Amino acid sequence: MKKSFIVIIISLLISVNIIAQTSTTWNGKSCAVVLTYDDGLNVDLTNVIPALDSVDLKGTFYISDYFDGLKNQIDGWRKAAAEGHELGNHTVWHPCEGGKAGREFVKPEFDLNNYTVPRMVREIQTMNNFLQAVDGKTERTFAYPCGDMKIHDTVYLDGLKNDFAAARGVTPEMQTIDKVDLYNIACYGINGETGEQLINLVKQAMGSHTLLVFLFHGVGGEHSLNVSLEAHSALLHFLQQNENNIWIAPMIDVAKYIQQYQQKNN
Repeated sequence: MKKSFIVIIISLLISVNIIAQTSTTWNGKSCAVVLTYDDGLNVDLTNVIPALDSVDLKGTFYISDYFDGLKNQIDGWRKAAAEGHELGNHTVWHPCEGGKAGREFVKPEFDLNNYTVPRMVREIQTMNNFLQAVDGKTERTFAYPCGDMKIHDTVYLDGLKNDFAAARGVTPEMQTIDKVDLYNIACYGINGETGEQLINLVKQAMGSHTLLVFLFHGVGGEHSLNVSLEAHSALLHFLQQNENNIWIAPMIDVAKYIQQYQQKNN
């Protein structure tokens, strides 16, 4: 009898925890979805923002200038920010750790193996200054180029956490709000998926009441990591049709919400 009572109590406690992570956890919604786009590509301005605007959704754009294109994009980014899209920091030169398979694109001068932490900090701060000049904002999020978080053995963002509300990594995972690491937010890198596959990821997040972050590069071209315009559009329309159950917001808004939740419940 006593054993059965203990089992019932444990079951009730588990049920309470599940309920706490269900229908209203994410700003009154079942799950949260963040649409992120890396590198500040031209297709972000020509393809992505018009697609988002057509369904009244907002994205997060992690901007760098490794291809020397920012000088021609400033007006476009300023307009996007004024319309509610987030401009995030992706460093100036997109430095990554070279010498790995698939990293042939990393030039020696932008190889993290040849960087120091002070140099990286200065580069990140420079991009923050540029972005503030564009959008006038001081709150921002960061995305690690290539997902590389360290220079040698040092996590280079450690000294900059007061400068960023959060940072996005590259680990493909959906997490409940209490498990999210704000300085290594998981995401799903997209390359060639169909609209159905993208929508299925959202359905998984809805079922598990978790955070789902998409990482796009090319949308309709301009990058070796690419998704078709049709697949991207199918995802956006599914999100629009399910806004009553899905919180779709820029990373900065979701990160601040997570921080408040974790501070209140820890």
